[in-house]
Amino acid sequence: MLAELRVRDVATIADVTLSLGPGLNVLTGETGAGKSILVDALGLLLGGRGDSGVVRPGAGRAVVEGAFEGLSRTLSRRVEALGVDVDEGRIVIRREVSTEGRSRAWINGSPATVGVLAALGALLVDLHGQHETVSLLKSDTQRDILDAYAQASAEREAVGAAHAALADLRAQEAGLAGRLDEVRRRADYLKHVADEITAARITPGEDETLAHEAKRLAHASSLEEQARVLSEALDGEDGGALRALAAAERALGQLERVDTDVSAWRELLDGAYAQLSEVAQLASTYAEGIERDPARLESVERRRDLLFRLQQKHGGSLAAVLETHRAAAAELDLLDTADADLRALAAKRSVAETVAREAAARLTGKRSEAAARLGRAVGRLLPKLGLTGGKFEVTLTPLAEAGPDGAESVAFTVRLNVGLDAQPIQKVASGGELSRLMLALEVVVAKHDRIPTFVFDEIDQGIGGEVGGQVGQALADVATEHQVLVTTHLPQIAVRADRHLVVSKGVEGGVATSSVETILGEDRVTEIARMLGDPDGAAARRHAEEMLGRAVH
Repeated sequence: MLAELRVRDVATIADVTLSLGPGLNVLTGETGAGKSILVDALGLLLGGRGDSGVVRPGAGRAVVEGAFEGLSRTLSRRVEALGVDVDEGRIVIRREVSTEGRSRAWINGSPATVGVLAALGALLVDLHGQHETVSLLKSDTQRDILDAYAQASAEREAVGAAHAALADLRAQEAGLAGRLDEVRRRADYLKHVADEITAARITPGEDETLAHEAKRLAHASSLEEQARVLSEALDGEDGGALRALAAAERALGQLERVDTDVSAWRELLDGAYAQLSEVAQLASTYAEGIERDPARLESVERRRDLLFRLQQKHGGSLAAVLETHRAAAAELDLLDTADADLRALAAKRSVAETVAREAAARLTGKRSEAAARLGRAVGRLLPKLGLTGGKFEVTLTPLAEAGPDGAESVAFTVRLNVGLDAQPIQKVASGGELSRLMLALEVVVAKHDRIPTFVFDEIDQGIGGEVGGQVGQALADVATEHQVLVTTHLPQIAVRADRHLVVSKGVEGGVATSSVETILGEDRVTEIARMLGDPDGAAARRHAEEMLGRAVH
């Protein structure tokens, strides 16, 4: 529920905090005191349009903050699906609008977009008033209300799952058929590519091996000559490094006879002799192994030319050529397997269509039965709420093809006066009438609606007397299942409040300023008497006390 709403520098409001509770919260006050401004500020908090016009004269920015508490586990999961963290069932939202029209928002201290605020607001509050886009006007909301009343959540989930499975199979079938058509168009080319690469008998890394071999063959004479020079330099008949090391070994022996401290050098000298001896042997063997083979060099170069041409045509590397071959072969294999695969998918799709059709039929059955019941139940309440002659109906219109939400569209229609045709509610209802329509719906479906807080602004427009009392009773009924916040001029509604707040307007610093106070006891009697027309009159006060006494619930 909405536990607290703080509004700063919005229109005529300097700094007001509303502490709200469960049940029915009522805002009263003189016309123009600022009741609707507070409701508009809540709409701004929940993603409504904000511009510089909302900022109080003389202030730099408008600020609205709201704390929501007691979120259920189910609601918390839906909120978290928006990427919003819920801290022990609590969310704090803040929205600012500057005099330049710039808007910023935060949820639990983290920056948020207005889009996220709107999505979050749709889960937390249902706001009804002349200045709001009422959710009741949306076809999705109307469908959701009917399904909640029909207790058809399981059937609706089954329809969604069946449609998703069917859509997946249809996508697979269309994709495979499309690929098969493409392969058929390209079959000759694909066969040419596959045959060309197959004939080349390529092995991975072959191009690098051939490049190395070609280089050796092209420089065979030079390689042999330099290897023999290296071998002779180390171990030639006319002298070399190894003979020099032998002389050094003898000299070291003479040193050791006199000074044994030089014995440690022998290990180093022996190591050098062994390593140079090995290099000399390797160089000699390398020189003997060099082949001067022009025919082999020509063969290698022809092979390299073939691989180069294939790489130029098929991706620039030998790995890409091999992948091209694999892909072409796989596409050609599709010609052999696709028909069987398409038949198998068609069989699965046919079964899925039957499942989806049967699931949609079950949902349609529940909706049809519930639509009639909902129409009758709401219709019985409309005259009591000042909509004399009103008739409410739920219209189900079959769709050309069932979708993830069922096989029909759902529309709420209403006839507000005898002799008129029923029309969609968004075409015939004013703000106050629409609020009372929503109230009638909420009375009927309150136990099934998952939104925790309902706000009704100007719900009493054009009504009074006994109808006002009936509206108050209806609001109290809804408030047993939800938190309700309502602005009203009718004492018949105000006396039903679990928490009564009064909005008043004065002047502060030469600027009109609204304030809010929670009232109890005698203050409440005075406010009800004011609403009856005479706050100080004895008769009005007695009447107020009687009304409050009768409204105890």
